[in-house]
Amino acid sequence: MMLRSLLNQTSLTVAGIMSGTSLDGIDVALVRIDGCGVDAKARLIHFESFPYAEEVREKLKQLCSIDHSDVALLCGMNFAIAERFAAAVIQTAAAAKMKVEEIDLISSHGQTVWHIPVADEANPFLPKSTLQIGDLSVIAKRTGRPVVGDFRTADMAVGGQGAPLAPYGDFIMFRDADKGRILQNIGGIGNCTAIPARSSTTAPADASDLIAFDTGPGNMVMDQVVYELSEGRLSYDADGAWAARGQVNTEILADMLAHPYFGQLPPKTTGRELFGKAYTSSWLTAAVEQGLPQEDIVATATAFTAHSIARAYQEFVFPHCDIAEVIVSGGGARNRTLLMMLRELLPMQSILTSDELGISGDAKEAILFALLGNDWIHGVPNNLPSATGALRPTIMGKLALP
Repeated sequence: MMLRSLLNQTSLTVAGIMSGTSLDGIDVALVRIDGCGVDAKARLIHFESFPYAEEVREKLKQLCSIDHSDVALLCGMNFAIAERFAAAVIQTAAAAKMKVEEIDLISSHGQTVWHIPVADEANPFLPKSTLQIGDLSVIAKRTGRPVVGDFRTADMAVGGQGAPLAPYGDFIMFRDADKGRILQNIGGIGNCTAIPARSSTTAPADASDLIAFDTGPGNMVMDQVVYELSEGRLSYDADGAWAARGQVNTEILADMLAHPYFGQLPPKTTGRELFGKAYTSSWLTAAVEQGLPQEDIVATATAFTAHSIARAYQEFVFPHCDIAEVIVSGGGARNRTLLMMLRELLPMQSILTSDELGISGDAKEAILFALLGNDWIHGVPNNLPSATGALRPTIMGKLALP
């Protein structure tokens, strides 16, 4: 009866859960959604963020490393993270002065621990695949609400890379009749969505002309550098203050930008398997051995993210699309030094944050997953083949009932 009731509603209250590759915590957005598909209207009711304890964050980093992961930890963390997701939804409802029963649906991204966007041709047991933990049934049983999640696998099953998924929500929330826009999320990984200006406000909503892909590392390398240099006292460079005191080492930066990922054509995705702890520790060791001051190392790591983003636009977006605005969201939007670098590298574009347009940059991806879950309930395809490389549109998501 619960599911039948949902199917008959055109307006739903959905809790979107997002936990990204930064491994910084759990975001929950309570969203009222009218309609479905690209014409859906979403209104944020309430948003809360729950930082992971350092022990949890380090356990997740361990899972995201081939050298340190183990099957027992993977099994246990699948449930442990789900318990935290459920508690986060319950606490968010309480903060919004809502009963959990007033939430029609929970939609969870899950916590990515490994992502293989391209099959290993030499190993038949390593096909294109992805793994997000945070068991859906645990969330459903603890909250008493139906839960949709595990979205990325469906896109991969029809030939996609399972990412990026953000472009779908970017198109719904940010398309503009007069301005070409790039939506740049800077979480653990950076991903962009280039949306051409529409010729008129009456033009039909069509996301097929989007350009979307992962630009490379977002906060992931910067955060790991800060964590290691501070011997675990700091998990990120607040406001980019540490980087602001340093000078960028152009030689090291050039070596970092020579990584083969940046030359790959979109659609493309990446994650900790390429730019995680092992990658960062390797170049950090080399930088320390060269005698670079700590502030120069942090500045160079910050420049790595800024230059990889700007270069991605110059090579893969600007030749095809006129862009007036770059709208930044995610944790990187709070890094003033990173934004300053982007403004210097992209003088022809206005660099804004999504908060300046009235949409919380912290909540944006959690809102996206609320939209994806809403479309699942309505039976509407919710992937973008132009972004993921999928062979066809498909309905992403799986259901767990309470």
